[in-house]
Amino acid sequence: MDRTDAADRSIADVARLAGTTTRTLRHYDAIGLLRPTRVAANGHRYYDAEALAALQRILLLRDLGLGLPTIADVLAGRRDHTAALIAHVEVLRAERGRLDRRISSVEATIRSRRGGSPLMAEQMFDGFDHTEHREEVERRWGRDAYASGDTWWRGLGEAGQRDWRAAQAALAADWTDAATRGVDPAGDEALALAARHAEWLAGIPGTPGYPDGPTDGYLLGLGELYVADPRFAANYGGEAGAAFVRDALAAYVARAVG
Repeated sequence: MDRTDAADRSIADVARLAGTTTRTLRHYDAIGLLRPTRVAANGHRYYDAEALAALQRILLLRDLGLGLPTIADVLAGRRDHTAALIAHVEVLRAERGRLDRRISSVEATIRSRRGGSPLMAEQMFDGFDHTEHREEVERRWGRDAYASGDTWWRGLGEAGQRDWRAAQAALAADWTDAATRGVDPAGDEALALAARHAEWLAGIPGTPGYPDGPTDGYLLGLGELYVADPRFAANYGGEAGAAFVRDALAAYVARAVG
C-alpha cells in the first residue's frame, strides 16, 4: 500500500506553484536532476518539502542562465557555484555586445534623421527588431500567434526584454557549445537542452500549447525552420548547429511520446 502524506504535493500542484510545467518536472526526473519523493502505484508523482527546496534552487540557478548539466554538477558538488557563474558572465558579456550594437544602430538613425543624411538599412537593423520573422510566424502558426507574442513582448518593458534576451543568448550559446563538442542529439545532455528550450518557449503567449508548453508539432516545425532559414541557424553557429538543435528537439518529442 502507498504511503499517504498530506504534506506531499502532486506534480500538477508543484508545476503550478513553481510556474513551470509537469513535462519539465518529468524531464528533471528522467535525467536525475530532481526525483519525486514518491511515486504512487498509479504512477502519480509526489514531492515533499525537501524536494520543493531543491526545485527552488534549480529554478534560481536557471534564472541565472545556467544550463541543466551545469546545475546538476553544482547540486552534486562536482562544480563550484562561483566558477559556473563566471562562465555565465561570458555569455552575458556577449549579449551586452549585441545590445551595444542595437544602441549604436538607433543612435546612427537619430544622427541621420537630425542631419538629413541617408542611412543604410543594414545600419538601421543591425542586431535589432523582433518583428523580422513576423511573416514566418503568421504563415506557420497564424496571425493570432504573432499578435499575442508581440503584445507580450512589448509588455515586458526594457528590463524584461533585456532579461529575456540574456536567457535566449545563454540557451543559444549552450546549444552551440554542445553541437561543437559533437554531443549525441538523442543523449541526456541534448535532451536536457531540448527540455530547457521547450520551457523557454512555454512562457511566450501565442506559442501553440501555451501556457502548458509547446506542442510536439510546434517543436518539430521550429526545428526544421531553424535549419531552413539562415537567420535562425546563425543563432546556433550555422546550419550544422541548427541541425543539431532540430535533431535534439525531435528526439525530445519522440521520448515524450514514447
